Amino acid sequence: MKAHFDRLSKGDYFALLAYVEMNEAHEQALQSIRESIRNAKGVATCLGFGPRFLHSTGQAYKGGPNSGVFLQITCDDAADLPVPGQKYTFGIVKAAQARGDFQVLAERQRRALRVHLGKDVKAGLQKLTTLITEALS
Repeated sequence: MKAHFDRLSKGDYFALLAYVEMNEAHEQALQSIRESIRNAKGVATCLGFGPRFLHSTGQAYKGGPNSGVFLQITCDDAADLPVPGQKYTFGIVKAAQARGDFQVLAERQRRALRVHLGKDVKAGLQKLTTLITEALS
């Protein structure tokens, strides 16, 4: 994690690309992470919940200047629903969107790292917060 943050330099920005449920608890935890990175590294930061950001800021991440450093956060859905009339679930669609997004970032030589939290997003975010705090110290 420290090595990833050390990739930030003057004029760069940091983006959290969170493929987790968008709710108040997750947003608070992720905003806290975002602010700690902003304060420690002195760079602009942003937070987007996927896959919804793909049609707005996601385009700039992949097509704009190579000045972003990205942390993609994924999880296993606690409750996954089938897509009506299909053999796959919404969780599979979301995971495929996250993988595709990360693949394009990598192909465009963007500075990106992926962290998978598993099913317990709350515990995963707590552990991630600890790891990031240690990396920024």
